[in-house]
Amino acid sequence: MKSFEYAAPKTLKEATGLLGDKWGEVEILAGGTDLITSLKQGITAPKRVVSLKHISDLQKIESGKGILRIGSMTRLRELVANQDVQKYFPALITAATNIGSPQMLAMGTVGGDLCQRPRCWYYRQGFGLLAMKDGKSLVPDGANQYHAIFGGGPAYFVSPSSLGPALVALGAKIKLVSAKGPREVAAASFFLVPQNDTSREIALHPDEILTEIVIPAGAVRSSTYEVRQKEALDWPLATASVVLRMKGNVVASAKVVLGHVAAKPWDSADAAKAIAGKAITAETAEAAGKAAVSGAQPLSQNAYKVTLARVAVKRALLEAAKQKA
Repeated sequence: MKSFEYAAPKTLKEATGLLGDKWGEVEILAGGTDLITSLKQGITAPKRVVSLKHISDLQKIESGKGILRIGSMTRLRELVANQDVQKYFPALITAATNIGSPQMLAMGTVGGDLCQRPRCWYYRQGFGLLAMKDGKSLVPDGANQYHAIFGGGPAYFVSPSSLGPALVALGAKIKLVSAKGPREVAAASFFLVPQNDTSREIALHPDEILTEIVIPAGAVRSSTYEVRQKEALDWPLATASVVLRMKGNVVASAKVVLGHVAAKPWDSADAAKAIAGKAITAETAEAAGKAAVSGAQPLSQNAYKVTLARVAVKRALLEAAKQKA
């Protein structure tokens, strides 16, 4: 690990004043579960690391006026334990709980989950976001069993965020703050598909800090279903987060968002359309699952993910249908 300047400001204004205009000059330290590894592996070598641990304004969960506000430095275990989140946003609770590791839940933060870098082994071995060598991606003809089945490149990594799909389905907004002022980005627009190695996979700018997540409250049913290789700490193979707005026993509108199958949470309009105006049954949930993966483009070693994603959608819908809005 290369040496760097360490700063621990106590206010957001101080923190934003310590950031740079270019990626790589300054890194933000939240829980450290991803950054510390990246520093040790030489993936990043900043001149300065800015810790947010002393900024109390970022450590909160507040509800009122039809919205829920979650500070970016809220620990994942605090999110899981919050009664309002448990009552109104079960999709978010499942996504956080399934991370599984007590250490990760204790140290990991909500903002850190959204901003963590891809787990793609090509990226982690120094081949960049697009895993390029001699002008060609290494992924299609290489080891790609955990890579994307949607998007068709040039980015084949999968978004590692556990909370991202649920937040997109819930219509959340992400608040970003720089020395110039704040701005809000829809969760669906926060995650990006980079077209080159100099781009980033999130809409955060190098001079900005993610400060809070804002989720609209409402009479909805939500659920997340994940498929994993093991219950211990690991990233899912495929997930589905769904949000249903019901009219009686019939779906008035729906959001179906897949996770860990594309470079960003994958919003499936086809799956939502397949259940609109219908009751959720095993048959309609199965049809929605098939619609969700109809545009999949699996690589040579990850076709199994198509089945996992289809089943995840079906089971998430059936679980959501059981709830009372």
